[in-house]
Amino acid sequence: MIEAFSYITIIGFIGQGLFFSRFLFQLILSEKSKKIVTPSIFWKLSLLASIIFFIYGYLREDFAIMLGQCFTYFIYIRNLQLQGEWKKLPSIFQILLFVFPISIGTYALINGMDFDVFFNNQNIPKWLLTLGIVAQLVFIFRFVYQWISSEKHKKSHLPLGFWVISLMGSSLILTYSIFREDLVLFLAHSIGMLVYARNIFLWKKEQKNEA
Repeated sequence: MIEAFSYITIIGFIGQGLFFSRFLFQLILSEKSKKIVTPSIFWKLSLLASIIFFIYGYLREDFAIMLGQCFTYFIYIRNLQLQGEWKKLPSIFQILLFVFPISIGTYALINGMDFDVFFNNQNIPKWLLTLGIVAQLVFIFRFVYQWISSEKHKKSHLPLGFWVISLMGSSLILTYSIFREDLVLFLAHSIGMLVYARNIFLWKKEQKNEA
């Protein structure tokens, strides 16, 4: 039991580490430019972290975690397309990345996984599962908002609304992680909230300088 827990936790920390590193790169480059920037490494790390964290949610039998990855995965790919980075990847990698979610689902079906366990996990009370799902939906919406805004402006960028929604969603997930006793989520979102708040500050400072 201890070995299994350690194995799953390590995978979770690797995934969250990659998720955090994308914002670290983004924040460092933004601080250097004195404005919010959206480097391609942000989306590349997002895609890699999503793959790992999807596996983490699967191993933890936590539907709330998996839900977040399902909805944002292809938004990461779309942003790489908007930046012209996707076409630079070898065709084999493009194919593998596109079929990954389908492969995971097929694997689960072949192995007879009971999907009902995600909705009726005895280790997670219904109210807590609901909180987790709502928190993930809010967190997911930040990328839906970002995607719509990027399509509208014909370029990949991270608007103010993305950071505001991120701060709201992260606070909800932080609450969920406390009740769920999930150290991976707790540490990730505690630090993440600082990054989101800093980007909001940079945006306001940029607008003030332009005024």
